[in-house]
Amino acid sequence: MFGFQKLDVYRCAVQFLAAAVPLSGCIPKGYASLADQLRRAALSVPLTIAEASGRVGGDARRAYALARGSTLECAAILDALETLGFSAEEQLAKPRELLDRMVAMLTVLVRE
Repeated sequence: MFGFQKLDVYRCAVQFLAAAVPLSGCIPKGYASLADQLRRAALSVPLTIAEASGRVGGDARRAYALARGSTLECAAILDALETLGFSAEEQLAKPRELLDRMVAMLTVLVRE
């Protein structure tokens, strides 16, 4: 097992990715770019966390900051899904909880 696979933030990111893919399938065809953006941002988070774990100092902090940015992007996309009526609040509760935890953990990693 790699070191990043032991990180709680990485595990949350993988769980979010598993939730994001089905959510993207609920988006109508006319909004395909939104579905694609959700899938890409959700995938970016665990990949960037893995990359950051192999870096040191400022390079690691910058990579964790990028992962945090993608996490916040995912949160905004979930807001768009709810606002546009593509997903119900109940359907988004667990993914939002994961995103909230991830942002908190990534914020700590950025500051280290």
